[in-house]
Order: sequence, then structure tokens, then C-alpha cells
Amino acid sequence: MSLVICLLALVWPAGAAAVPAAARTHRASHVHDYVNFVTLFTNQGFTLPGARVRVRRANERKFRWQAMSDRRGELGIRVQQGAEYELTIDAHGFQPQTRKIDTREGNREDLTIPMEQLAGGKR
Repeated sequence: MSLVICLLALVWPAGAAAVPAAARTHRASHVHDYVNFVTLFTNQGFTLPGARVRVRRANERKFRWQAMSDRRGELGIRVQQGAEYELTIDAHGFQPQTRKIDTREGNREDLTIPMEQLAGGKR
């Protein structure tokens, strides 16, 4: 048994040393991220869970990020700073909405958005 422990002691540091130090300590940096915090409400002031929020760059057609609002009608999406984005909100029974986001200044935006119910829509 002690022979196995001695062999493990010899192998363990060698395996750990094979990985470069930069690779062991590297973490993704969010220094240049812009965070959009969104809270969605109904006409009656209730939170709106399950709404889909999609984000794309203003000059592109393809949406690159998306999230769903939680039970409190809240969500957060990170995008890169320095560009203009378009945020689109879709929820069953509610009128879709689009907002422009300018990330050239600052690093955060808090949006509180009341969603308008469609005529005859039930929620």
C-alpha cells in the first residue's frame, strides 16, 4: 500500500507540472462586457415570467444572445461594449417590443418594461 502512495506522490506533481501555469490560472474576462438587466411587467403590474428576450447587433439580422425571464420577470444578458444592439421581447399573449441599446458608454443598463397585452389575449 505504501508503495502505491509513493508512486502516486511521484506521478501527481509531474502531471500537474505538465500544464502551463497560464492555462491553470486563466479565466474568461468580462472586463469589457455590457450588462443589460431587464424586468418585465404586465399591464396590471404583475411580473411576466417566461418571456423570451433576444439581442443582436444593430447592423445584423441574426440574433446572437437570448434569455428567458425568470419567475420574477427578470433576466440579464451580457454583450460586448462599444456597439449598438437591438433587444426584442416576445411573450405569449403580449405585443412584441423592440428596444435600442447603446453600449458605447457605461457598462450596464437597467430596463423596466411594461408589456402590452394583445387584444383578446388572456394571461
